[in-house]
Amino acid sequence: MRRAALRLCALSKGLCLPARGLTQGSQDPTKQGIFHIHEACSPIHVNHVRDKLREIVGASTNWRDHVRAMEERKLLHSFLAKSQDGLPPRRMKDSYIEVLLPLGSEPELREKYLTVQNTVRFGRILEDLDSLGVLVCYMHTKNDSAKMSPLSIVTALVDKIDMCKKSLSPEHDIKFSGHVSWVGKTSMEVKMQMFQLHGDKFCPVLEATFVMVARDSENKGPAFVNPLVPESPEEEELFRQGELNKGRRIALSSTSLLKMAPSAEERTTIHEMFLSTLNPKTISFHGRVLPPNAVWMENTKLKSLEICHPQERNIFNRIFGGFLMRKAYELGWATACSFGGSRPFVVAVDDIMFQKPVDVGSLLFLSSQVCFTQNNYIQVRVHSEVASLQNKEHMTTNVFHFTFMSEEDVPLVFPKTYGESMLYLDGQRHFNSMSIPLTLRQDSVVDP
Repeated sequence: MRRAALRLCALSKGLCLPARGLTQGSQDPTKQGIFHIHEACSPIHVNHVRDKLREIVGASTNWRDHVRAMEERKLLHSFLAKSQDGLPPRRMKDSYIEVLLPLGSEPELREKYLTVQNTVRFGRILEDLDSLGVLVCYMHTKNDSAKMSPLSIVTALVDKIDMCKKSLSPEHDIKFSGHVSWVGKTSMEVKMQMFQLHGDKFCPVLEATFVMVARDSENKGPAFVNPLVPESPEEEELFRQGELNKGRRIALSSTSLLKMAPSAEERTTIHEMFLSTLNPKTISFHGRVLPPNAVWMENTKLKSLEICHPQERNIFNRIFGGFLMRKAYELGWATACSFGGSRPFVVAVDDIMFQKPVDVGSLLFLSSQVCFTQNNYIQVRVHSEVASLQNKEHMTTNVFHFTFMSEEDVPLVFPKTYGESMLYLDGQRHFNSMSIPLTLRQDSVVDP
């Protein structure tokens, strides 16, 4: 579970990048320039990204035509590769794309991204990153022999999002860039960056790693994708890191608390917390009292319900993953705000698994809860469930993990049940994977 920690980057050191190009690697200014791509076309307007995706897959812009459009995609099965060996290899620069978000020059667009504190809504940025990640993968798998792509590419995982220490101004243009950095047989890792214009330079403010998977034309089974051929030692290092990321995810999955018991140290932590809540006057395991400056975990919950309308559908007529991320993030932010008593700042986003697609017309139940705190940090878990109007059975679709920082120290949270104890330990694991706790500066504001 990699950490998407809010950390000092090139921007806070006064280092900016040219308006064109991509840089990957160390944020140390003495080591900048590890990986550059300078062969991008003119940036795509952010409003045209979804249009391009609809064009690539042949999706209809009218909901009433969606059934016919999906029927037409069945005819694309013949263009699917029987094996990866039958697909031409691609280079990293083949999938490189730049997208422009002109907040500075388009006031109407700015309204969509504006918060009441005159900053940029981070939930909207999550939506844009999700769309860009899909488009990048379609560039990598482009098939010139077919008018429409036979692949259905969907987001499987948001591995990490790293924010730099700089506020996002709603009055300056933003540029996104992205490319495929690693490829398996049916999956692709996408590296993305976000820059904001300062003077005549675009300065880095965000880096993200998404994992996308390719499905067949009906989105019913896996499909092979083009292999990736690194062209330099720097690209080979990026590819090697993608392999390591895959191994790390497998290892962490095997040690999940849903599969294995907590470690001895974790068991001791839970037992000590339990003992600290016992009433010394009763000498009983049943009398529970909160220590000073503490809150029961069960009292930190917030819930919301969304009706999934066609307006929020993706190109495959399921609910757009970016919309789910935005709604979960905003509920998580509200939970941290209510718990901490002041406006929180996002520090980390990581390990968002997309376990099940959400159909149009479904009822989306979001439940947010503070599961771990330390000093002024708040770890929030958002659980997403879906139910159809006909079927009342709830099924988990996503689990989101967000770390926020409050302006002041916050109370401790204490679990009452064994299930809550597991949530506490899972939140602690996410928080501890952040290498160095950070002190938030005033110019590091990122709001919902």
